[in-house]
Amino acid sequence: MPPERPLKLLDIGCGEGRIAIFFARNGYEVTAFDLSPQGVEKAKRYADEIGVSIKVFQANLSEFRLEEKFDILFSTGVFHYIPEELRKEIFDNYKEFTNENGLNAYSVFVKKPFIPRAPDFEKAAQSWVSGEVFSYYHDWKMESCQEEIFDCNSSGILHKHAVNRMIAGKIFGDL
Repeated sequence: MPPERPLKLLDIGCGEGRIAIFFARNGYEVTAFDLSPQGVEKAKRYADEIGVSIKVFQANLSEFRLEEKFDILFSTGVFHYIPEELRKEIFDNYKEFTNENGLNAYSVFVKKPFIPRAPDFEKAAQSWVSGEVFSYYHDWKMESCQEEIFDCNSSGILHKHAVNRMIAGKIFGDL
């Protein structure tokens, strides 16, 4: 649903920008970043072709820190690139730069002992434990938090993934 006023949204690890463009087409003021220069260029090109405005730039997820506030932080399927020792620092930064009554909405791959490693698992990927991302938001209102196991064919070989999905709200004062 389009926002009543233009909400500032950050797409963390936007890839080729398809989700960022979806949000921009639906009235959000979108900023997005990704490590891949090819992905960033495609996102810019797709946005131009469709006629939407998004601010897209290249940045390393583990090194980039927010310096401006957003209403919504969104990310799906990239946090497994954050080394364990940087997670608290990064999520503290994301929380600090989320506006009051803002949302952080994330999907994070998690390791399960009964699910074999995906055939296209990258060596740079870091394992997360079930519920770990939720723990960084213990002081926020959990609008939604769930775990899902789903089938995937990303490598051409059918396999399964486990993911934690959450939407957390930055609430101040009494509800």
